[in-house]
Amino acid sequence: MLKTLYLLPWLLGFFACSPSVEIPDNDRAAIQEIMDQQVRCWNQGDLSCFMAGYWSSDSLMFIGKNGITYGYDQTLARYQKTYPDREAMGKLAFDIITLERLAGDAYYMVGKWALDREIEDIGGHFTLLFRRINGKWVITKDHSS
Repeated sequence: MLKTLYLLPWLLGFFACSPSVEIPDNDRAAIQEIMDQQVRCWNQGDLSCFMAGYWSSDSLMFIGKNGITYGYDQTLARYQKTYPDREAMGKLAFDIITLERLAGDAYYMVGKWALDREIEDIGGHFTLLFRRINGKWVITKDHSS
């Protein structure tokens, strides 16, 4: 207990002095545009357009309730199977909870997703890893539940 009391001022000082990582406006805008485009594309029923925000690579990783899907084409096929028509797709909305800069070329996002559907509304949370690859921001990892 006494050791904890001695460590407390040091820990408080450490966190108080830790610099906050500022997010450049152009990065924030580019990442927000990806999210906005995904909503527009989804709500138009265009899954190929929706997928434009993802990294077109076999190394793309999507984690959902049924496990891990690797690859851009496999992730698109998963979306097409899970949401075969506009009724299943419904209307998508995102609520971004946090966006954190991990490095100059990497951001971590936490948010909520919701589908307003006639058959049944569904929703959950997501974590996304954005990377700048060849000068373009893309989602390289998506964990949605």
